Order: sequence, then structure tokens, then C-alpha cells
Amino acid sequence: MAANLALSQADFQKEVIESDVPVLVDFWAEWCGPCKAIGPSVENVASKFAGKAKVFKVDVDANGEIAQQFGIMSIPALLVFKNGQVVDRIVGGVPQPMIEDMLNKAI
Repeated sequence: MAANLALSQADFQKEVIESDVPVLVDFWAEWCGPCKAIGPSVENVASKFAGKAKVFKVDVDANGEIAQQFGIMSIPALLVFKNGQVVDRIVGGVPQPMIEDMLNKAI
């Protein structure tokens, strides 16, 4: 995983809630097979949307408070934030084009 994608509780407010561009947050865990499977797609989306949107990964084991705050029951869970609000979400392993479509709608 690219180090710059990892997000902690301390940075969440500034990087996601106060962001001036849409933000995709991938809620995942080290032990989650489907999470690992979509990891490369999430990283590709991060590169493809650089400058237009931000992409972060939140480890639900290390940052349970954030997961609980947004009602994450199953992972992987991909949430799109715009102006500090959740505007879209997908749960489960999905193909990269679905992730891109979800983010494009927020831009």
C-alpha cells in the first residue's frame, strides 16, 4: 500500500471532512481478502484522479472510531465524501470502473 494513502483519526477531519475536493475513503483491514483484492484498483484510482480528488485508506482495526462514526459494518467499504458529507458508498469488492464512476459523479 502506498504510504500516502493511509489515514488516521488525527488526520481525518482535515483531509476528508474539510477537503475542498471529493474524497474516496477505502475502509479495509489487513485480514480482509476482498480488501486486499481491490487495493490495487484503489491505488490506480488515486493516481488517475490526482489533482481532482483525494483517495485514502482507513484501517478499521487501527481506526475503529472512524469506522463506527460512518456505520461501517462490512468491508471493504468505499465512501465518497464531498463538502464533508458522504455522497456515495459501495460495500464489497468491486471492479475499478465502478469505483471511478462513483468518484466521477462527485467531481
